[in-house]
Amino acid sequence: MLALLQQSGLLAIAFIFLFIWGACFGSFLNVVVYRLPAGLSLAHPPSRCPHCGHQLGARENIPVLGWLLLGGKCRWCKTPIAARYPLVETLMGLLCVATVVQFGLTLEAIAAFTLLFWLVALALIDYDTFTLPNPLTQSGLVLGLLFQMGLGFQANGFPGAIYGLMGGIGAAVLGLWLLDGIGVIGSAVLGQEAMGGGDPKLLAMIGAWLGWQNVLLTVILACALGTMIIGGAMGLGKHQRGQHLPFGPFLALGAISSLFWGDRLIELYLNTFLG
Repeated sequence: MLALLQQSGLLAIAFIFLFIWGACFGSFLNVVVYRLPAGLSLAHPPSRCPHCGHQLGARENIPVLGWLLLGGKCRWCKTPIAARYPLVETLMGLLCVATVVQFGLTLEAIAAFTLLFWLVALALIDYDTFTLPNPLTQSGLVLGLLFQMGLGFQANGFPGAIYGLMGGIGAAVLGLWLLDGIGVIGSAVLGQEAMGGGDPKLLAMIGAWLGWQNVLLTVILACALGTMIIGGAMGLGKHQRGQHLPFGPFLALGAISSLFWGDRLIELYLNTFLG
């Protein structure tokens, strides 16, 4: 489909449409990140300034452009609006484009973007509150198992769906046990809690979507990214030894990397060390 669009000269328009579509989901993701940890309704009241309570109009709610048109400030009380809102919208727009480039205009692309929505939401919530809400990890787990069943059914009918379900459950259990085990060992070595209770649930959700091989890859990438980022922050004096950092964002980054490049990274490893 993308090749056809390219030949017809409509590829740029298609990418713009995909970016806008993803940015709209990014706008809703901002609502989820702000309201879900606070126990607020995701539907009511409509979006408003958190400082003065002014309800945002249609023009102010346009993803990315709304923030730019307002100059990054509330039109009524002039309180600055965090730049993270348009940045998240931009991120989701770019991820939407990247997903279609990677998977094409397929149901697999829709599933991948759904996973990305959950991962980014959980990463930001964990960064803000040091929590990973059960409603998100549990619903993400269920959706991942349904996705595995769908893939299995598409390949081999009902037996394939059962096989896909069992594989998803196995990968989820592996993710849960793996981080639980790392947390127990880390706590014993450090003499303090080394892993939050939500991190194993997040990895279980990732396993349900991506399978057991990508669970292992996600943990390796998360630890490597965490070490590099924390080491760099310590070198710049932005992080103190012993200061607590949420692990959820690193797991999300590892899972996103596994989603887009997991097969190639695993193949590279096998060819390098076992080939």
